[in-house]
Amino acid sequence: MPVKVYKPTSAGRRNSSVLDFSHLTKGKRPEKSLVERLPNRAGRNAHGHITSRFRGGGARKLYRKIDFRRNKDGVPGKVAAIEYDPNRTSDIALLHYADGEKRYILAPKGLVVGMKVVSGDQVEPEVGNSMPLSSIPTGLQVHNVELKPGRGGQIARAAGTNCQLLAREGKYATLVMPSGETRKVEAACRATIGEIGNKDWQ
Repeated sequence: MPVKVYKPTSAGRRNSSVLDFSHLTKGKRPEKSLVERLPNRAGRNAHGHITSRFRGGGARKLYRKIDFRRNKDGVPGKVAAIEYDPNRTSDIALLHYADGEKRYILAPKGLVVGMKVVSGDQVEPEVGNSMPLSSIPTGLQVHNVELKPGRGGQIARAAGTNCQLLAREGKYATLVMPSGETRKVEAACRATIGEIGNKDWQ
């Protein structure tokens, strides 16, 4: 991912660099039906009293509703845009499903505009496709992994993270977590194929 390096015009600018965001869809505003306002509580509780000091300020941002469950089975979705999300380190992808519905998902590495993704029990194990751990070949990298079937993905959602499906035994699957820990999860839990993109976010 291209990185923009600043000229050392001051001591603070020296050695500083940022992403140039050239991988994102140009001029794309967030999908109106998939955003909601996040109220700024500024460290106040329900009575309006400040309970956490030194909070507040910053740019206003809209919350993008992400589909962590990926439960729209059998309907292919076309990637319409790759967008920035101010609420998370990873980028998000806007899907236009064949039946007209639109949803945001976490954008895995290698997902580009125009590609098609699908969810289901028996789909191809390709980047962006979502399926139960019982259907995923062992050894593959996965992200957005559920801890309870139907609850939605809770593991490996940050930029550049992934889990590896190590083995399956009975109704459980063994995963290597981003921390290196091995963990057993029900094989009926869903996961998405691939590694989360935007690895150079920091």
